[in-house]
Amino acid sequence: MKDLSLIALFAGLGAAGAGLLGWLAVRLLRRRSMALSLFCVAVVTVLAVTSGTLAVAQAMFLSGHDLGVVITVLGMASVVSLLTAALLGRQVVAGSRALTAAARTVGSDAAAPRHPLGLELAQLSEELAATSARLAESRAREQVLDASRRELIAWISHDLRTPLAGLRAMAEALEDGVVDEPEHYLKRIRTEVERLTGMVDDLFELSRIQAGALSLSVSRVSVYDLVDDALAGAHPLARQRGVRLEGRQVAAEPVEVDSREITRVLGNLLVNAIRSTPEDGVVAVSARREVDEVVLSVTDGCGGIPEQDLSRVFETGWRGSAARTPRRDPGEGGDGDSGAGLGLAIVRGIVEAHSGRARVRNVAGGCCFEIALPAARG
Repeated sequence: MKDLSLIALFAGLGAAGAGLLGWLAVRLLRRRSMALSLFCVAVVTVLAVTSGTLAVAQAMFLSGHDLGVVITVLGMASVVSLLTAALLGRQVVAGSRALTAAARTVGSDAAAPRHPLGLELAQLSEELAATSARLAESRAREQVLDASRRELIAWISHDLRTPLAGLRAMAEALEDGVVDEPEHYLKRIRTEVERLTGMVDDLFELSRIQAGALSLSVSRVSVYDLVDDALAGAHPLARQRGVRLEGRQVAAEPVEVDSREITRVLGNLLVNAIRSTPEDGVVAVSARREVDEVVLSVTDGCGGIPEQDLSRVFETGWRGSAARTPRRDPGEGGDGDSGAGLGLAIVRGIVEAHSGRARVRNVAGGCCFEIALPAARG
């Protein structure tokens, strides 16, 4: 027992000396290459084993032959250990450099590291690739939004300039007293002011939606009541345009929504459908239950939307093709109600704020806009 204690003491003293030197070396190399730090750890381990073994061998008074055998074994083991540590360090450095190169290309088409990586570095590489893909998608969305924003600004500028120029001309004519029928001019001025007011309201609503500042007052209501209110609000415009409104198969399904906002959604869809439907056409509204959703649809007679434009319908500023160019109101001068392309963007924003989905598809003779809202529980 006493011999074992002495052996443990000598081995511990030898290992402690090597460990102290290793600690100082690691402190000095903490800002250097990771491969050098790993090699230093291997050297410390070899020195600790070697010094402890030699200390014990000297204490045991081994013969010269036996001591030579011990030194030879330690030497060979040390060489193999240090070579293995050096190879491991090179592999770690290669993987680290590959990850550094991949990190420089984050957000673009980054290539996966060619060198085989350890588990932790492989997981880091996968996270970098996933982050790069998300950044690329975000950049693509930002580019689309930026293009849409520039297009919207151009359209808004045109839409504001045209009625403002008309208002100025009519105001100057009234001021100069060269108007035979001032009531007609006053009516036109009021019409243009209402159009500008609606455009400003739409811009304000869209800005609230995009800023995430849309406040919802959710309550349990019947889809039948929502459709009835929307049809009642759109009836005067439909009668003026000579379009027939129909409520087909409207199920009295309960939903938990902000009734004012959803009524605005249906109103926007109905106004858009009425203005795109030829005279004597039909705009139909329906509602149905699909599993855990309630789907409301508005079908018009616009003639359809080109397939390449279907994905852009709900983009801010999208106005559509000639098939969906709004017709001029009877008795209205100018270019008619061209709008600013905000109605459908507002529809999507409000529906998504309710955790729903807005989509569009072509049907025979026109297109069908659908909004899917979560069905009420219980």
